[in-house]
Amino acid sequence: MGIYSTMMEAVTEATGLSPTAFFTILAMMVVVYKIVCGMFLGPEDFRQKPQKEPIQVGDITESELRAYDGSDPKKPLLIAIKGQIYDVSSSKVFYGCGGAYSMFTGRDASRALAMLSFKPEDLTGNLEGLSAEELSVLEDWECKFLDKYPIVGRVVQPSNTSQNGDGLHIHHNDTNGHQQQQTKDD
Repeated sequence: MGIYSTMMEAVTEATGLSPTAFFTILAMMVVVYKIVCGMFLGPEDFRQKPQKEPIQVGDITESELRAYDGSDPKKPLLIAIKGQIYDVSSSKVFYGCGGAYSMFTGRDASRALAMLSFKPEDLTGNLEGLSAEELSVLEDWECKFLDKYPIVGRVVQPSNTSQNGDGLHIHHNDTNGHQQQQTKDD
């Protein structure tokens, strides 16, 4: 009984409250804390959400990349930098429809990122004419994307087809980037 009495006297001396008042206030503070925290965060907010495996798109053309601009909610959000395609779906707030950087989605945004530009004419993978400083800025962006987003493919040039008098000539790049030619006779 000595410990209980000592504790009650210590509570009274430290707070100036009776032990009953002190523990009633303490219990009310815990209840209020739980209520307020419950208004903002639930237990599910603390659980790790399993990350979806990114969909590998492989080699696609710039025009095919445009289909991944956020207009179809079933497709991932993709952005290309220097021909590498990144899945930025984990940052829908920024890259999804209405996001601050949504104009980059579904495009090779290399030039715009290098120039820190939001101009539509700069949304291209063309790096010609960029200064060393702009190329350095682009390298920084590329490092940030490599750290944060998975690479899911690369942008390739579309296959060229031309009609010749003796048949259809189809030009395409093989896996090593060398141009191949096939002829299909009618």
